[in-house]
Amino acid sequence: MSLLPRPWAVRAAAAIGANLLLSATGLAAPATGSGGVPALYPTQAEAEKAAKQHFNCTGAHKMGNQWMPCAKHGDGHGSESSH
Repeated sequence: MSLLPRPWAVRAAAAIGANLLLSATGLAAPATGSGGVPALYPTQAEAEKAAKQHFNCTGAHKMGNQWMPCAKHGDGHGSESSH
């Protein structure tokens, strides 16, 4: 019995990994009409507005080239972590 993975198992693992990655990226920006609140915004002003309306915090912080609500990461979710 060989310990090497079967070709179908490698393809299945790759497909599962790709689906998990796509699912995780979907969390940041829900599809239009899904009822979710996006966590990333193109401008600081939009993120600050969302902070007050949806996240029970104030301010915004940069995440890559976009903005997230709350002055520190995790403020609207009860977490202590920050960037």
